[in-house]
Amino acid sequence: MNLYAYNPTWPRHEAIQAQARRWHKRGLLTPEQLGAIEAAFPLEFYRPHLFLRIGLFLFTTLGALFAAGFAGVLAQFHFLGTLLPVLLVGGVTLELVIAGKHLYHSGADNALLYLELLGLVVLIFDLTFAHLNEYGYADHLDPTPGTLRLALALLLTLAVLVLATLRYADRLVAAAAYLCALLLFANGVLMLPLGTLLLPFALSAASAGAHAWATRQLARPERLPYHRCLRVLRALTLGTAYLAVNYLVVREGNAELLSSGNWTGPAPQIPRAPLFYGLTAGIPVFYLVQGLRRPDRTWLWLGLLTAAFSVYTLRYYRSVLPPETAAVLAGVLLAGGAAWATRYLRHSRHGLTSTPDDAEDPQLNLESLIVAETAHAAPAPAETFQFGGGSSGGGGATGEY
Repeated sequence: MNLYAYNPTWPRHEAIQAQARRWHKRGLLTPEQLGAIEAAFPLEFYRPHLFLRIGLFLFTTLGALFAAGFAGVLAQFHFLGTLLPVLLVGGVTLELVIAGKHLYHSGADNALLYLELLGLVVLIFDLTFAHLNEYGYADHLDPTPGTLRLALALLLTLAVLVLATLRYADRLVAAAAYLCALLLFANGVLMLPLGTLLLPFALSAASAGAHAWATRQLARPERLPYHRCLRVLRALTLGTAYLAVNYLVVREGNAELLSSGNWTGPAPQIPRAPLFYGLTAGIPVFYLVQGLRRPDRTWLWLGLLTAAFSVYTLRYYRSVLPPETAAVLAGVLLAGGAAWATRYLRHSRHGLTSTPDDAEDPQLNLESLIVAETAHAAPAPAETFQFGGGSSGGGGATGEY
């Protein structure tokens, strides 16, 4: 059963047109060929420019909140009597505007989706925790009921977010589903006798596993509608794998867990601190090396971001220079390094270059698709498919490509 709410040809046509425009920009396609490709793979959905999408998002959000308020007045502000009809009407409206107006992540459908999911999550947590202390339980005396209720609420929320991701392929919803799964996993680890000690390593290992899974899914052609979600997940998994073992996060988080949120004063030193110091310094270097070897923009960006946070972690506990002096020196070094790297990599060196990366999606096989779909649009039978500087007619028998 296909849960995808949008027309499955829309992401495929969008990816083909995007690649064709990149080829045209590099001089591999003529304007006539680009027009033929756009005619053969039309974009039949509605998605305006960014600022108009933002406007539609805000307008739809205000309209939906006004309608919810009006429903609350009719229901005399009874919680379930207001929320349940609003969720039902909102879900039906979302499906109707996608099918009838051909919206495709255009702002309005995103707003309706986020409001619908927010209402569902509120409903789940209300039903889960409404009678938590009904029999006199108090979380600080007996945390077991609260922990189990939290696990149940997170599990139901994760199910809703996963279904919504499969249905609408929204990047923000996919990120929320991943973070919810990580919270649920952490909640389960903390129930173990050595949960606090194992938590950083378990979260880092789970993030690494999620990254490997997302990478494998990106290599499958049938996952094309979810490629944007999977790319976001790849970046998030690299970030959470680092943060899980970052010294600052582990030390402050350990203090919060051991004190049940009532800790005052500086956090105490943690066991095996040198190990976390090494991971905090070594993981950014590993990310940067991997990003340069592949090369992969995601690894490079995460390497730079984690390196910056590692420096912040060091300064949080060990201040070597005054903040203003350190900021000026860091700015000078970064600006000088960026200028040197841009000039040095103006021409390709060691497989790296500072020119824009127009990477092609290996799963699309665009050349064969375009040849098959647009050969009839050529003005003469001899011209099958031409890149900017040659001819592919004759299969190379004439010595030209």
